[in-house]
Amino acid sequence: MSKTRKIYFTRLAGRCLVLLTGIWAGLNHPEYFQILEGMNFFKGLSPLHLLWLIWVTDILVQIVPIKNKVPLGSQKLWANRFRPIREKINYEALKQYIVSTTLSAYRVFLLWFFLILALGLLHYAGVIQDLTLFMISLFFYVCDLICVLIWCPFRLIMKNRCCTTCRIFNWDHLMMFSPLIFVGGFYALSLVVLSTAAWLVWELCVMMYPERFWDHSNAALQCSECTDKLCTQYCQKLRPQDESSKSGGLNSPTC
Repeated sequence: MSKTRKIYFTRLAGRCLVLLTGIWAGLNHPEYFQILEGMNFFKGLSPLHLLWLIWVTDILVQIVPIKNKVPLGSQKLWANRFRPIREKINYEALKQYIVSTTLSAYRVFLLWFFLILALGLLHYAGVIQDLTLFMISLFFYVCDLICVLIWCPFRLIMKNRCCTTCRIFNWDHLMMFSPLIFVGGFYALSLVVLSTAAWLVWELCVMMYPERFWDHSNAALQCSECTDKLCTQYCQKLRPQDESSKSGGLNSPTC
């Protein structure tokens, strides 16, 4: 197991602890969550301030280029992680790849939009409260790393090989915090705004620098160059196929 994968399993355990603690606090001390209301963020300190700081730091790490300690899948939009392939890039194939993956990405976006819309309607009808929406975001916080480390349902739509090549890798915070849109207040909306900014940066880079997102134009994304090894369960399934296929065609895996 790679060092990065070990770190991510530790982070998953930490997120599970955060979720369980949040559920306990919500059931026994709902007053702890008054910070979610209006400008209560500035009226005292609580453990939720620490959680907010962790989340904001995670988002900012996606918005600025960092050379080390951050998985390539999240940082491949930046020039310092781009290594052009030795041969000439097939720009027509690159265009087809970006169009195809973008269509798949926005199928995911549409599904997520309707999920969040349903939550908003339930909130408007009084079926669920602000605290419930916050707990849903905590649940998504855990699910984010489950998708990376164990199994990702979005791969059924995206058809991506692994997280390193994933078209929607940096959509995680926007998806995580989108239920908080209906909560209002500085705490929730600041996370929504920052995660939207990270999403916009990612999408702009896809349009402006598509070659950074394809493993047939960016050699750093090829499995032979992988050091993160975050989602090795997928690579292990692909390796036997790769060993029997040395052609290197556009649709052949590189694991």
